[in-house]
Amino acid sequence: MTGQLTLYHDTRGSSLYSHKVEVALLEAKANFRSHKFDVYSRPEWYATKVNPITGKIPAIVYGEPEGSDPENPSPDSFKLIESQVILEFVADLYPDSGLLPADPMSRAKVRFFMDTVSRYIEGPAIVFIRGQGNYEELLRGIEVVQGSLSDSGEFAVGERYTIADATATPFITRLELASKTDLGRFAPGMGVRFGQELKAPRYEKFRKYMDRILERESTKKTFDMEFMEGVWKSIFGERK
Repeated sequence: MTGQLTLYHDTRGSSLYSHKVEVALLEAKANFRSHKFDVYSRPEWYATKVNPITGKIPAIVYGEPEGSDPENPSPDSFKLIESQVILEFVADLYPDSGLLPADPMSRAKVRFFMDTVSRYIEGPAIVFIRGQGNYEELLRGIEVVQGSLSDSGEFAVGERYTIADATATPFITRLELASKTDLGRFAPGMGVRFGQELKAPRYEKFRKYMDRILERESTKKTFDMEFMEGVWKSIFGERK
């Protein structure tokens, strides 16, 4: 099956899950179309024609003719939801990208790292940014993920960038934003304090990994710090 690949995501770039898919598509050098809409007023066509199962983003549609209407995909086109599943599909669709290694052991390492990020950083990061808890649990999660980082390469599981790194990118960018701007629903000063704690020697390996991800071109193209600061101010309000 060939044809147009369309990514459906949000206009404000606030979705962690859409972000990791967009990063992976750029890393794969995929020829894809980006179709954005306001997730807070989700259009009917999306819930009926693209993702009738959950109505959530992200989703991809694959196999449509070039130039087709993204809001009216054919019932025969391939549709996929859930970001982790989409990441593996993208990696398989573009095997030369190296986003998912060929050998079973390396593939297992990628999946293990993805699971570790989801288990130990995703929840605590969301809880902290939403002001529903402190950052202590998040720092403990970062230590667990740090222990899973490769000792022999710049990226999560070695020398090559994989979907493991794409999985970590949305959390790294948002934690950087929170620590630089102090934006979030947490108490004033907590974001900056978290950033200071993260500079401690015990987190050095993770911090260096974080810096490499932040410098990645795919990260810069998908997460504009200045733009997202404005988005967060509209969500959380200005800090006094």
